[in-house]
Amino acid sequence: MTVNDARIAANQAPPLQDYDVFSTDDALVEAVERHGSRASLDGLAALGRLAGSHRTLHWAEQANVNAPVLRTHDRYGNRIDEVEFHPAWHHLMEAAVSHGLAGAAWAGGPAAHVTRAAGFMVWSTAESGHGCPVSMTYASVAALRADPGVAAIWEPGLKSLIYDFGLRPAAAKAGLLCGMAMTEKQGGSDVRANTTAATPLDADGEYLLTGHKWFCSAPMSDLFLVLAQAPGGLTCFVVPRVLPDGARNRLALQRLKDKLGNRSNASSEIEFDGAWARRLGPEGRGVPTIIEMVSMTRLDCVLGSAAIMRRAVTEAAHHATYRHAFGSALIDKPLMRNVLSDLAVESQAATALGIRLAAAFDSDEPAERALRRLAVAVGKYWVTKRAIGVAAEALECLGGNGYVEESGMPRLLREAPVNSIWEGSGNVNALDVLRALVREPESAEAFLAEAGTALGGDPRFDAAFGELRRGLADLDDAEFRARRLVERLAVVLQASLLIRYAPAPVADAYCATRLAGDGGHTFGTLPAGTDTKAILQRAQPRLG
Repeated sequence: MTVNDARIAANQAPPLQDYDVFSTDDALVEAVERHGSRASLDGLAALGRLAGSHRTLHWAEQANVNAPVLRTHDRYGNRIDEVEFHPAWHHLMEAAVSHGLAGAAWAGGPAAHVTRAAGFMVWSTAESGHGCPVSMTYASVAALRADPGVAAIWEPGLKSLIYDFGLRPAAAKAGLLCGMAMTEKQGGSDVRANTTAATPLDADGEYLLTGHKWFCSAPMSDLFLVLAQAPGGLTCFVVPRVLPDGARNRLALQRLKDKLGNRSNASSEIEFDGAWARRLGPEGRGVPTIIEMVSMTRLDCVLGSAAIMRRAVTEAAHHATYRHAFGSALIDKPLMRNVLSDLAVESQAATALGIRLAAAFDSDEPAERALRRLAVAVGKYWVTKRAIGVAAEALECLGGNGYVEESGMPRLLREAPVNSIWEGSGNVNALDVLRALVREPESAEAFLAEAGTALGGDPRFDAAFGELRRGLADLDDAEFRARRLVERLAVVLQASLLIRYAPAPVADAYCATRLAGDGGHTFGTLPAGTDTKAILQRAQPRLG
């Protein structure tokens, strides 16, 4: 005889935990096999098991519930300017750094950037906030290499697999983290309006900085790349947090930002009061110097947003598999299958694009360099925006359960907008695409060559590709229609990748809705006849 126990909640999905985040993501595994190295699969699977473990998910929750705290002074009134993090934050950081997600990819190896990109996606499904210092550390090496002498000082520590937290001289640490400080109150993305002043010292390349920065994430980093006005114009500088003699550099933390999401990560306002800095690159070339770092962090915005999508879709599909209503599991309801399949198609398109972009950084071929110049900005604009809608719709798949903090879905939804804003909001990225098209026409040629390899694979794609070519040939009023143009670039490239590499039902659903217009303005409007069974097999997590 069955006895009902009121203490046990019936008809609830079990927790989505203790599974391999990597190996159960078919789209990601296939992308790594395609663009990367099969030798990396075992390591990524180990990271996938760690990312999906109960322990890691608990760290993620604790790092966000217990937000970082600014300590400007010690008990005696001495200025210390330190940020305290919950131990869970340090656990997440240690795992990320030790698995090579920070600067280690620059040490080389087969498909190092693809392997790192896949790992960053896998680990970011657990928690996104700590990805900020991890991403900036990874990206900083690209900019530091503008000056081999400066790079030689910092690069070994940035490539380390050791997480060594605390404010000490760089030479005394086993591993380093790098931050970035570009924007100011009065200018925001218009960094040429910056007023922070750089005064040259007698020693060549040394300056003192005076001014402020409105956003400086990860202020406990060991060094920062900073833009300031030198006598020769806007210039990039390396600013260490601690000087070689152990003295704290003259950098004061004013306050921490109270943000919508990304709450585990400390974002601060800072003041420079004669802070020592080392010039990176020539005076007046600050933006071209630091843009190498920005390109890499934009890549991580794509990867981080793809990770949010994957986590959101996985949670929704998992819930629908176990939740029953009106006589059957939610996942067997035709309308729910439409919603979940539409979300899954978007997620898989983001994954395919993110790993393809990472592969472009593993190559020194001119065509690949030209491709990433345009495609990274296109992907950053599009994927980061789509993640917001995916997170919201996936949350709704859980109904009221998804609106409750304990589900983890509200954190995903709050986290989703940050990647669209960070490293240039939508308009900034759209205008950057226009600059590339006009000033670097080889980037458009490389983009069309990459996307065009799918010609003949689907008539809807062929029509969209032809329309895109015509649009690129006429850039009158381009700024007004920049978003429309960038969106078309993005969906054509994603469609090309899916036609070439994804199962036919995924590519067919994408082309029907994103290219041919056979869909609505919300998720869950796939046309009749869509093979949702094949699509959902790739979306559902495999436990055990």
